[in-house]
This record gives sequence, structure tokens and C-alpha cells, in this order.
Amino acid sequence: MKYYLIAGEASGDLHASNLMKALKTEDSQADFRFFGGDLMSAVGGTRVKHYRELAYMGFIPVLLHLRTILSNMSLCKRDIVEWKPDVVILIDYPGFNLDIAKYLRINTQIPVYYYISPKIWAWKEYRIKNIKRDIDSLFSILPFEVDFFEKKHHYPIHYVGNPCVDAVATFKESYTESTQEFITRHQLQPEKPLIALLAGSRKQEIKDNLPQMLEAASTFASTHQLVLAGAPGINPEFYAQYVGNHQVKIVFGETYPLLSHARVALVTSGTATLETALFRVPQVVCYYTAMGKVVSFLRSKFLKVPYISLVNLVAGHGVVKELVAHLMNVDNVRAELTDLIYDTPERALMLKGYDECLRILGPAGASEKAAHEMVRKLTNRP
Repeated sequence: MKYYLIAGEASGDLHASNLMKALKTEDSQADFRFFGGDLMSAVGGTRVKHYRELAYMGFIPVLLHLRTILSNMSLCKRDIVEWKPDVVILIDYPGFNLDIAKYLRINTQIPVYYYISPKIWAWKEYRIKNIKRDIDSLFSILPFEVDFFEKKHHYPIHYVGNPCVDAVATFKESYTESTQEFITRHQLQPEKPLIALLAGSRKQEIKDNLPQMLEAASTFASTHQLVLAGAPGINPEFYAQYVGNHQVKIVFGETYPLLSHARVALVTSGTATLETALFRVPQVVCYYTAMGKVVSFLRSKFLKVPYISLVNLVAGHGVVKELVAHLMNVDNVRAELTDLIYDTPERALMLKGYDECLRILGPAGASEKAAHEMVRKLTNRP
């Protein structure tokens, strides 16, 4: 069968690539065409556009690149219709993907599946109307979404487990490098524990968060080594303007190896918060925004959930500290790092909370479960 997938950012590329591998197991004739990234390309098929050409975040960047966004959207619609896939699989990225789904419902008979559902439980809950109308099947990766969609909105979904559990488990099965070997390979300072900096995958996130992360973490530079996880598609030159004279090493394409050896991490909210928890690395969630106090006020009025990090949302309580908007400043980050970088009660409590999250998420196998159910539905298997 022919599968058309759309992923608009790095995490979507990762999870879509694992889904594609599982689909190939279920369907030996699987043929892929997609908007995505390098990981999806490695699985096979035809990439129409790289997600780097799609990933704009925030009102101003979107406005400045509106012509490009609309052009890519038109291209995607035309390409799907011309290729005539058996199914279109959307991966997160709701602003783009829900528009595609609407177009396909009006103009084609192609079924549309959503893998990694839009986070409408956090905000823009009105989008449930679009989902009910335009999405044939929704595959959820967060356990609390079942109650939200099925009990609150009477929309049946498939909870398949979380692909981050799969990705981390798969990595751990084959990764054998010791901390000393990692340090030597990257020419890091020996005998210094690592502080991992995960500043996001988009330029705006990096611009907003990295400077304060670096300043706070540099307090510990005499005893610890700062290592920045370079995001896919971001050039070293972009990071250089924010790194300045800070003692930090940038490593690209090695977020999981870095987390395997890190003592503590500063993480911009997103999938990375959950991945960090799965590696059992104590973390501080950092998400700066301009006009922080205003944003914090608006958040309290419009955000439907009490947390922004997946760790806390899955656990249902505050496992990790979230420094968001005006709370994200150097002094606060430094204070939280001090609590976690040593063997403190705060560190032990966070690790216990991580174990609780893993229990709630369930075992690995999300990609396989989703692929099996998708193929079953498409082929009318019992």
C-alpha cells in the first residue's frame, strides 16, 4: 500500500521513522512519500520537503514566512492528490496538518489517520470539531488523552503507548559506550560530570532560552562540563552567536548518547522533557518568553492544563520544576540546578517520579501497535 506521511519537526521525524519501520513489517509492499526529515529518509521512500522548510514557531516568524508556509501547504495538497495514497498519516504539527485533513475530506476519499494527536487538551480545544469531522482514526501516545477524547468529547481513539519509550529502549539495547569513552571521543574535560543543555529544535526556542541556560549552568563550569545538544538542521554558526565565551561543547546528532552520560539537564519543554526522564536525568524545564508576566497571566486564563512538560502531565503532579515565562531567569535556573546536581532529597524525589511516569506510560511497542492497527483498518482485517 501507499502511505503519505507529514511530520513538521524533529520529534515528528523520529516517531514517523519508527512508525514507517513498523509499517514495513506489517506490509512488505509499503511505499512511502512524505514531508519529513533525515530519519524518515533513511527508512526509504520519497521525501517531498524537509521539515526545516516548515518549522516556523511564533506569531512573527509565521507572519514573515506566511508565503512560504502557504506555498508548502498548496504543494502538499497537490502532491497527495496526484500520488493517490491509500492513506495519509499526520504526525502532530496541527496548524499545518489539520488544514491538510480538511482539504482531503472535501476533495478526496483518502482516509486520514492522525498519529501523535494535537494537544488540544492544553489549548485550542475548539479544534475537536475539526478532528471529529476530518480525521478517520486518531492514535494517541499519552494515556490521559483517552479520558479527554472519549469521555469528555465522545470521540473514540486508539491509545498505543508512547513512542519515546520505544525510541529510548531501542537506543539503550545497542548503545555500549562508557562515559569515559564519550568524554574522550568528544574531547571533553575528563573527570567532570556533564550538564546537558537541550535548548529546543527551533531557532526561536534556542534564541529565547540558550543564553540564560548557559549563564546559569556556567556557575558550575569549574566542576562540571557543559554540553549542548545541537538540533538537527541548525548550523553551528547559529549557536556561536549565543555561546560567546562560555565553556561549552556542542555535539550534533547525539542527544541520546549525551543524556546517557549526563548528571543533570536543562531542557526546553517538549518531547525532550519526557526523553530526559526516560534516561533518568534530573532536569529543569526552561521556557522563556518575552513579556513573561503578561504571558503567565494569559496562560492562567487560557491554558487548560496545569503543566507544560509531558513529565508532569503524565504523572499528574509536579515531578519536575517548570520555569516558564517570567519564572525563567538565571537566578531561578541556578537555584534549581543546585538542588539537583548533587545527591539531594530533591534529586531522589524526582527520580522516583520518573519511575512513576514510566509505569503509567506502559511498555515499549507504540510504533508496532499503531502500525498493526492502521494496516488492520486499511485491509479490513479482523
